[in-house]
Amino acid sequence: MFKSFSTKFFLTFIVFMLVSNCATNPFTGKKTMALVPNNQILPMSFQQYEQVKEESTIIKNTDNSEMIKRIGNDIASAAEKWLDANGYKNYTENYKWEFSLIDENVVNAWAMPGGKVAFYTGILPVAANENGIATIMGHEVAHALANHGQQRMSAGAVQQSLGMVGGAIFSEDQQQQEYFNLAYGLGSQYLGMLPFSRKHETEADEIGLTLMAIAGYNPEEGAELWKRMDKASGGNNPPEFLSTHPSTENRIDNLNKLSSVAKNEAEKFGVTNFKENVPVGEQ
Repeated sequence: MFKSFSTKFFLTFIVFMLVSNCATNPFTGKKTMALVPNNQILPMSFQQYEQVKEESTIIKNTDNSEMIKRIGNDIASAAEKWLDANGYKNYTENYKWEFSLIDENVVNAWAMPGGKVAFYTGILPVAANENGIATIMGHEVAHALANHGQQRMSAGAVQQSLGMVGGAIFSEDQQQQEYFNLAYGLGSQYLGMLPFSRKHETEADEIGLTLMAIAGYNPEEGAELWKRMDKASGGNNPPEFLSTHPSTENRIDNLNKLSSVAKNEAEKFGVTNFKENVPVGEQ
C-alpha cells in the first residue's frame, strides 16, 4: 500500500515537474523540457570547455583557426539578427561565444550550452571549403541556441527517475526486476532517447542552414557536405533506428529541400548573394 502510494506520488511529481519546468525553442515556438535551469548548466558548460582546452592542443593564429573564428562569429551575428527580428532580443545575453580549433585527427565538431564550440582538424578536409565549415558551424550553433543540451539533460533525468520507479515496483521479485531493467533500458534508449537525439540533429540542420544563409554562406553546400561525410565514412553508418543521427541518405534529401527555405529566409534580411567556395586554408 505504501509502495503503491509512493510510486503514484513520484510519478505525479515527475509530471508536475515536466509541465512546470519548460522553456521555449525560439526557432520552433515549441515548449521544451527544462528541468535543469540554464543558470546551473552554463557555468558547468563553461568550466568543462576550459578543461577540454587545457587537455587539448588549441591551434591559434593560423589561417584555419582564424577562419573558424570568423565564420563562427558571422553565424552568431546572424543568429542575433534573426532572434531580434523575431521577438527574442537579448535571448543570448548569458552566452559567451567561443570557437576553437583543436589539433586532433578526428572527424568531429561539437557545441556546448552557452555558445562554446569546438572544431577538430580532422573534419577540415571533409568540410573542404568555407561554405562547408559554415554548414557545420551553423549546425553546432543551432544546438546551442535551441537548448538541446538542456533538453537532453532533462530527458536523462526523467529516464533515470522512471527507471528508479520501475525498479522499486519490482524490487521484491528479482527475476521480474531483471526483465524490467532489460526492457526499460532497451525501450527507453531505442524508442525514447535515440529518436530524441535524431530530432535534435534534424532540427539543428534546419536552423543551421537558415543561420548560414543569413550570414551570407551558401546553404546548397549542406547536402554536398554530407555526401563528403558519407564518402569519408566509407558508408559504414549504423541503421537509423540504432543511431543518434538521421541516416545520411535522409539527411541529404532533407538538406536539399531546406536549401531554398533557408535562402528565402535570408532574403528577408537582404541577403541574396552567397560566398564562393573558398578552399579551407585560403583566405
